[in-house]
Amino acid sequence: MSKNIIKPSILAGFMELLPKEQEIFNDIVNKITDVYEKNGCMSMDTPIIEKAEVLLAKSGGETEKQVYSFQKGKNNLALRFDLTVPFARYVAQYYNDLIFPFKRYQLGKVYRGERNQKGRYREFYQCDVDVIGKDKLSIYNDAWVISLADKAFREIGIENYEFQVSNRKILKGILSELEIENTRDVMILVDKYDKIGSKCFEEELISIIGHEKSKYLNRIFNIQGTNQKILDELLKLDIKNEYFIEGINELSQVKSMLEDLGVDDGQFRINLKIIRGLDYYTGTVFETVLVGNENYGSICSGGRYDNLAENYTENLLPGVGISIGITRLFFVLKEIGFIENYKIKNKLNYLIIPIGDTIGYCIKVMRYLQEKGYGVSVYFEDNSLKKKMNYANKLGIENVILIGEEEMIKNEVKIKNMRSGNDKKVDYRVL
Repeated sequence: MSKNIIKPSILAGFMELLPKEQEIFNDIVNKITDVYEKNGCMSMDTPIIEKAEVLLAKSGGETEKQVYSFQKGKNNLALRFDLTVPFARYVAQYYNDLIFPFKRYQLGKVYRGERNQKGRYREFYQCDVDVIGKDKLSIYNDAWVISLADKAFREIGIENYEFQVSNRKILKGILSELEIENTRDVMILVDKYDKIGSKCFEEELISIIGHEKSKYLNRIFNIQGTNQKILDELLKLDIKNEYFIEGINELSQVKSMLEDLGVDDGQFRINLKIIRGLDYYTGTVFETVLVGNENYGSICSGGRYDNLAENYTENLLPGVGISIGITRLFFVLKEIGFIENYKIKNKLNYLIIPIGDTIGYCIKVMRYLQEKGYGVSVYFEDNSLKKKMNYANKLGIENVILIGEEEMIKNEVKIKNMRSGNDKKVDYRVL
């Protein structure tokens, strides 16, 4: 009687990688986190599962619809949908133990019940940098977190990317000046602009705020030119609203600081349609696209949140953060062929291949080389030499150490370079 074999598979919206790709994935992550650590960010982590009342205290609308929530006993629980909300809870909880401004980075999986589609995952890695202040936080931090992502992309070898930057206060001020009451509906619609296209956007905007106000708003959204020209044109508008003025001033400071931090002016662009869908952003907001591959959407985003921790503490904890969607970034880089040409150094310097009854000596050589700091492994399987060499070749190992009885007797090893085909015999203690 044969047993039923379950076909091995994973759920849609989740990603697994084969070892070679995982190695590249890990290398990309290491380069990003190395940049963050060298710029003064401290590593931290939070649980994947949070109390629902904590995780959803500030969220609503589209965000809450995407959250995986469940009940265990009397506890209402939820899987974290980003790393920022748990971070706000963390800072409020350990307020007296932290040094402010607190600069942290975190790598972790998050979960969103999004509709399954190409390049959008339900489980994915994010790598965040956040700065959180005590009572106040300089606007210069908004530019600083963007500059860290810029450094990280350069370290990975990505060249054609663009940070699209705006400030939510600008749109908030315009809507207030136009006496539009259903501002939330407008914000949600603006956030969908790239997904639904300009024609559909204009039609829906007219249905929400009317033809004249829609025409005025679209004219502002479509201001063209350099970053400075866009700022100049906004200042020419006859809008006295304090949010509007404050938003422009902050955006101008972020632009100036980005230039001071070495982010090329052509690497970032003011885009007033960037609004960010999450409900907690209050000021600067930004998204990042790969130039020429904008159809894949944003690979890195974030913004300023001045009130995110208000549900957990009476202390004022303004913050700003940027998040690189590592899983999404990897998918896009794979799609555009970047991963095919990604060079990574093999950490295994030598593979030792025994020939005959030499396993004990091979292990002795391995331990010696490992103590010297080399990456070394022994091939233990009883196969033909051809199979052993083929194994080394498939793993991309440059140098193979062949050890037969003659080498063992003489305390030698035979090193063969897999690229050149050359080999030489040496005393292993001189390596």
